[in-house]
Amino acid sequence: MGLFSRTKLSERSEQAAQKTLANIRSQRRSRFRILACIDGTDASYDTVRFAVRLSPHDNCDIVIVYVRPIDQGLSTGGLNVKIARQNLLDAGGELPGLKALKKGLEILKEEGLDTADWTRRTDHEDAWGDPVGDNKVVFKSEEGRSVVLKLKTAPDVAAGILDQYEHGPYNLIIMNEPSRWRSEFKSLFETSVVHRVTALAPCSVLIAREESLKNEGFLIYNDGTARAMQAVRRTAVLAQSINQPITIFAVGEDESGRKDAQEHNRNAKDVLAAMGIEVRRVTTAIGDPVTQIIKAGANHQIIVVPDEGHSRMKRVIRGSIAYGVIKGAVTSVMDVR
Repeated sequence: MGLFSRTKLSERSEQAAQKTLANIRSQRRSRFRILACIDGTDASYDTVRFAVRLSPHDNCDIVIVYVRPIDQGLSTGGLNVKIARQNLLDAGGELPGLKALKKGLEILKEEGLDTADWTRRTDHEDAWGDPVGDNKVVFKSEEGRSVVLKLKTAPDVAAGILDQYEHGPYNLIIMNEPSRWRSEFKSLFETSVVHRVTALAPCSVLIAREESLKNEGFLIYNDGTARAMQAVRRTAVLAQSINQPITIFAVGEDESGRKDAQEHNRNAKDVLAAMGIEVRRVTTAIGDPVTQIIKAGANHQIIVVPDEGHSRMKRVIRGSIAYGVIKGAVTSVMDVR
């Protein structure tokens, strides 16, 4: 009877935990949540700058994540793990990623988001049998806005980022571009972090480039599909909320496609007008979509391309406009899902 009672108690505890988790996820879905991924390089902090600029309101939360490899050998240079768990930012040792997270906090302040007077708590979870595991510092403002610094353990960086999404959910993942790009065929066998996350993330992904921070405006590519129209609506709302001008852009592959491209743009403009969103410019071009989008968007802060919904193998065989633009653009690109 005692064993049966303990089993029932365990089941009730599990049900209560699942209910709590479901409530947390439900609350998060009502907020705009950004995951900014950093790796300690100077370029990676552009993800933090974009996160602040894309989320100016109190219903926006930012999570800055640094993924460190599993440390089965406890090669942390004598770090006092207990201290790291209890007070991550003030830990006496230099845990890999800790400096990067501290700098991320400094970048937030430079961008006008100062958490100095916010409440703070530190949480820990065991992960992968690693001696340090996952650790985070949660800052919360009086208005309910959250900023989280997350030191995450995973077998590799891409796996850590994708796993962090499952702890979300998130509306947007921001990453900096890789030092070199592979072809989509080669990326099947030699995947970089950006390739894997862009291919597998359930939410929109922004590839941040430093130079575009100096630019203004969203160029939103519209091919007339339902996915594209959804991307137009969602990103236009975002652009309006941060006072960025909107350009709607469509491409006909030859002159026979010009009328269709113009019709796509008229439809998009009408939809946004009904939403009370002003479009600064509507424009079309003729030619290869990837080439024309890259050219038209070069001076914009962000090029927006809708995800085509193809499987990874189909993208290799048929090509992907989104991937081509992400790889070839000189400005930041958002792949919207």
